[in-house]
Amino acid sequence: METTLRTTTAGGAGGLLGTRGTASTGLAPASTTEAASAGKAAPATVSPTLRSNPAGIGGALQDQVARAQQALDYLGRVASQLETLKSELSSKLAGSRASAPPQLDAHVRQLASTLAARKQSAGGGVDANLNFSNRPATQRFRIRSLDIDSLQQGGPQNLAFSVGGNGGPQLSVNVDPSQSKADIAAAIDRAMAPLGVRAGLDNQGALVFSTPESNWPTVKDSIAVSGRGRVATEEIPPTILPQQWNVGGNGDGLRQSLREVVQALERVHRSQDAASNALSAASAEMSAATTPPPEVEEAVQGFADTAANPDYESLLALTSALVGVSRERVLALLGLR
Repeated sequence: METTLRTTTAGGAGGLLGTRGTASTGLAPASTTEAASAGKAAPATVSPTLRSNPAGIGGALQDQVARAQQALDYLGRVASQLETLKSELSSKLAGSRASAPPQLDAHVRQLASTLAARKQSAGGGVDANLNFSNRPATQRFRIRSLDIDSLQQGGPQNLAFSVGGNGGPQLSVNVDPSQSKADIAAAIDRAMAPLGVRAGLDNQGALVFSTPESNWPTVKDSIAVSGRGRVATEEIPPTILPQQWNVGGNGDGLRQSLREVVQALERVHRSQDAASNALSAASAEMSAATTPPPEVEEAVQGFADTAANPDYESLLALTSALVGVSRERVLALLGLR
C-alpha cells in the first residue's frame, strides 16, 4: 500500500491519538395507563430512560485516574529527593554545613535510581524529562540519515517509510526543498503517523521523531526509508542527568549543580500540577457519568409508590413495565452502583 501526501500548508506534529469505546444499556420504566378495551392493557408509556456507559467508565476514565495517581506518587518522591539535594547544595555553598561529598553522592545515586525506575513506577504518563501527559509517555529519537537541512539542499523527492519486517506497509510523502522546515516536518509526520511514529521540530529547528515508549523496542531497529534502506536511530537523552552533576567540587561546579537541581524541581512541580488537574478532571467526569439525573430518581420513586399499592391497576402497570426486562439489563444497571 502506498499513500502519497502532498503538503501545501504548515502543520505540527501531534501525539498519538487514543480511541475510547463506549457501550450503553437502556431500561424504560412504564407509567400507569388505562386499560384499552376487552380487558387488554394499552402499552405503557415510556418514562425517563436510564443509560449507562460501563465500558467507558471502567476503561478510559479509570486508566486516566490510575495514571495520574501513580504519576503524583512518583513525582512526589522525586520532588522530595530534589529538595534534599537543593538543601544540601545550598548549605554547602553558604558554608553553613560542612557536608561530606559521600553524603551528597549518596543523594545523587538515590535520585538516579528513582529516575531509572520511572517506567515501572510512574504509571506510564511521565516521560524521561519528567513531563506529565494524559497520554502514554513517548521516546524521542532521531534518524541519523534524515535531517531537514539535507532535504532542503537536494531536489524534489518522494520518501517512502516503513516500520517492521519486509512486506510491511509503506507510506510515502513528496518533499520539495522550497518548503519550509515546518511544512517538511508536518508532511513526514502525516506519512509516519499510521506507523506509530510522529515527527516534528525541536527547539533548534531540527527534525525529531517520537513513539510510545512501549513501542520503542519494536521501532528502533526496524525503520526503513526509500533510497536509504534500514536506517539507524539515535535516542535523545533526557535533560535531567544527576550522574553528571558535579557535587563533589566547590564554587562554580556546585552552583551549576544547584541550578540544574532547581530547574528539575520546577519541572517536577509543573508536572505535579498537571497530574493533579488531570486527576481532578477524570474524577469529576467519572462522578458525573455514574450519578443518575434527577428525572431518574423521580422515576424510581414513582415505581416504588406504584409497587406499594396492591390494587389491580398498579399490578397491571408493574407487569407491563417489566415486560422485556432481561437478567442482563438488571445486571448492567446493578453494575452502576
